[in-house]
Amino acid sequence: MLNPSPPSSNPHRMVMCRLLTRMQRTASCALWLLTMALCGATLTLAAEPVVQAKLVIDSRADSYPLSQALLTLEDASGALTIDAVSGAAYASRFRPALLSNNEINFGYSHSAYWLALPLDVAADTPSQWLLEIDFPSLDRVEVYVPQRGGGYDMSVAGDLQPFSERPYAHRNLVFPLRLAPGVHTLYLRVRSEGTLTIPATLWQPEALHRHDQGSYATLSVYYGMLLALLLYNLLLYFSTREPVFIYYVAFVTSMAIGQASDNGLGNQFLWPQWPSFGNIALPSGMAATGCFGALFTRVFFTTWSDFPRLNRILLLLAAIFALGALSPLVVPYQFAAISVSLGGLVGSLIFAAAGVYCLSQKHPGARYYLIAWTTLLIGAAVLAARNLAWLPTNALTLHAMQIGSALEMLLLSFALADRLNVMRRAKDLATQEAMDTKQKMVDALRVHETELESRVAQRTTDLERANLRLRDKEKELEHLARHDALTGLANRALLDERLLQVLTRAQRNNSSAALLVVDLDEFKTINDTHGHAAGDQLLLAVAERLTSNVRAVDTVARFGGDEFVIVMENLRERDEAVRIAQKLVTEIGNPYRIEAGIVHIGASIGIAICPPDASDPDGLLRCADAAMYAAKSAGRNQWRAYHDLPPRRAAVTS
Repeated sequence: MLNPSPPSSNPHRMVMCRLLTRMQRTASCALWLLTMALCGATLTLAAEPVVQAKLVIDSRADSYPLSQALLTLEDASGALTIDAVSGAAYASRFRPALLSNNEINFGYSHSAYWLALPLDVAADTPSQWLLEIDFPSLDRVEVYVPQRGGGYDMSVAGDLQPFSERPYAHRNLVFPLRLAPGVHTLYLRVRSEGTLTIPATLWQPEALHRHDQGSYATLSVYYGMLLALLLYNLLLYFSTREPVFIYYVAFVTSMAIGQASDNGLGNQFLWPQWPSFGNIALPSGMAATGCFGALFTRVFFTTWSDFPRLNRILLLLAAIFALGALSPLVVPYQFAAISVSLGGLVGSLIFAAAGVYCLSQKHPGARYYLIAWTTLLIGAAVLAARNLAWLPTNALTLHAMQIGSALEMLLLSFALADRLNVMRRAKDLATQEAMDTKQKMVDALRVHETELESRVAQRTTDLERANLRLRDKEKELEHLARHDALTGLANRALLDERLLQVLTRAQRNNSSAALLVVDLDEFKTINDTHGHAAGDQLLLAVAERLTSNVRAVDTVARFGGDEFVIVMENLRERDEAVRIAQKLVTEIGNPYRIEAGIVHIGASIGIAICPPDASDPDGLLRCADAAMYAAKSAGRNQWRAYHDLPPRRAAVTS
C-alpha cells in the first residue's frame, strides 16, 4: 500500500493527498472482493461440475442446432474412453462451447475432442432422430447413446472408413438416434488430421430429407456447370489444339475432385470403397488445382515470351503445388492440409497480381481473368480462414470456395473466349474481306442477269473489273500472309519455304548455301527510351540496309522482334557469306537518323553453312543461332561462324 506524505499547508497538495488516500482504500476493497470472488469460484469449480442448460427436445421443432448445447473436453493424449469421460471425475472438465451459427471449430489439432450433449426429451417427442455433422472430411466421429440397461451404444462414421460401413447413407456424417423421453447425455468423440469443424444439427428424418432436397439440388447445379464447362473446353481443345484449353480442363477436373471430397459427394458416389483416396482427395485435389491454375496462367498470358519474370514465378508456384498434391503420401496429413490451405491463399494472391499486371499491359482476356481469380481469391481466403478457425463456420464460409470457384471458372471461360476472339480477329478480318468481295460479285451477277441484253457488254466489263480487283485483293492478302507487316520482308512462313527450297537445290546441285542470323544490339534500349514508333522507324532502316547489301536472289526475313535471317544460295565459296556478314556489321553499325534524333546500334551475326554445318532447315537455324549467341558473348557488334566455334559448344548446340 502507498503511504501519502502528510498534508502541508498547500491546499492543492491537501486535496491530492485526500484523493490518494481514498483511492488506496477503494483499491484495497476491490482487491479483497476480487480475491474472495476468485476463491469462491475456485471452490465452486472444485466442488461442482459445469452446469449447462439441457437442450429441451419436443414436437414443436423438427431440427435443433447443437452448438449452444454442446460441452467440450480436449483429450490431448487421445486415450480417454467413454467410461472415463462419462464419469464424475471428468464431469467438471467439460466446458460449454458458447458458440453461435451452429459452429464448433478447433482448427488443426492432434488432440481428440469429446463433446457432451445433455438432452431433456419431452414425453410427446418422436423417438426417431438423425444427428448430422455437416463436415464430411472428418477422419472419425464416434457417437455414444446411453442405453436403458446401462452402457452406451456406439456408432462410427468418417472419411477413413468405406461408405458402406456408415450407419446412415448420406454425404455428411449422419447418425440415427432413438431418443426415449427423459434426461439423457449423448457423447461424441471427434478426431481428425484435417480441420476440426463440427457443425452439428439434430433433425427429424423428414426434416433432413426436405433440407437435403435443396442442398443436393444446389450441388447438382454446381457440378452440372463444372461438367458443362469441362466438356465445352475439351471440345474446344480438340478443335483448336490450343494447350490453354487442356490446362483449363485439368484445372476444372482438379477443382471438382477437391470440392467433391469437401462436400462428401466423392465419398458417396465416386470413391465409396476407397477411403484412403477420399482422405487425401481434398488437399491433393486443391493442390492440383493450384498447379494447373499456374500452368493455365502461364499459357494464357504467354509469359515465357511476354513476361519472363512472371513466367519463372508461375513455374515455381506450379512445382510447389505439384509437390503439395503428392505431399499427403509422404508427410503427415495435417502438415499437408495446412500447407495447401496457406498455399491456396498465397497462390490466389499471385494469380490475381498476375492478372493486374497483365491487365496493365493490355493483354487480351486479362480483365475477365482478373475478375475470375479475384472471386476465387475471396472464396479461398474465406475457406482458409475458416479452416484455420479465424472465421466462423456458416453457410457462406462453409461454401465460399464453391461459390468463388463457380464464378471463377465461368469467368475464366469468358476470358478464354475473349482471348480466342482477339487472336482470330486479324485472320478473320482478312478472310471476311475476301468473302464480302466475292459475295458482292455474286449479288451483282444476279442483279445483272435480269437486265437487257444491251447491257451484256457493260456487265461483262464490270465483271472483268471486279475479277481484276478480286485478284489484286487476293494477291495483296497473299503478300500480307507471307511478308512482315512492318518491314515488308519475308516472314517466318515464307522464310521456311524459301529455306527448304534453297537446301533442296543445294543438295541436288551439290552446291553450298548459307544462313545468317542477325540480332540487333541495344535495340531494346532505344525502343524503351524513345518509344515504339522510334523502334519501328529503326527497324525499317535496318531492313533497307540489309536488302541493299545482299544479292537479289538472296532472301531477307524478319524472324521476330529485332532479329533477322538471311538465306544465301549458290555460294561460290564459303568466305562469301563471311564477307557479307562483315559488311552488314559495318553497315548496321553506321548511325541512323530518325525523328527522335541520331541513334546507334550494332548487330551480332551468326553464320551457318550447308554443308557441312547442317543439311536441314531446323539444324541450320540452330547452328546459326548458336553462332549468333557466340558473337554476343564475345562482345557483340561482330560475326561468328558455326564451324569456328569450340567443339564443346557446337556439340551441345547440335
